[in-house]
Amino acid sequence: MMPLTFANVGEENMIRKVGGNPQVKAHLENLGFVPGGNVTVISTIGGNLIVNVKESRIAISKEMAKKIMV
Repeated sequence: MMPLTFANVGEENMIRKVGGNPQVKAHLENLGFVPGGNVTVISTIGGNLIVNVKESRIAISKEMAKKIMV
């Protein structure tokens, strides 16, 4: 298991765990980051990530990406 920040661009990964305090966890789960779901890193810009999750493109900060374990 590793944080999403270490995932390779273009590689599909399964979300294993979503961390953080209850509000952060709920926010990420509302965006589609749920355990068992798939996420693909599209690109990285200055440490921030653009990802494909549930057929949507979402930009997340490096700090948020560290809370998503794949």
